[in-house]
Amino acid sequence: MDGVWAGIIWALAPTILVGLVFWVVMRSVVHADRNERKAYAKVEAQERARRGLAPKS
Repeated sequence: MDGVWAGIIWALAPTILVGLVFWVVMRSVVHADRNERKAYAKVEAQERARRGLAPKS
């Protein structure tokens, strides 16, 4: 019976590891995008204030 469980674990381990790597990469992409949008909004607000335009709603 130990051989069956070992086989199951060895069969599932690569799928689980690839899934975890994919999750970490996608999470970092989403966080980077969020931070980039915040930075862009800040720069845009500064430029609008500098030009005397109304803040974007």
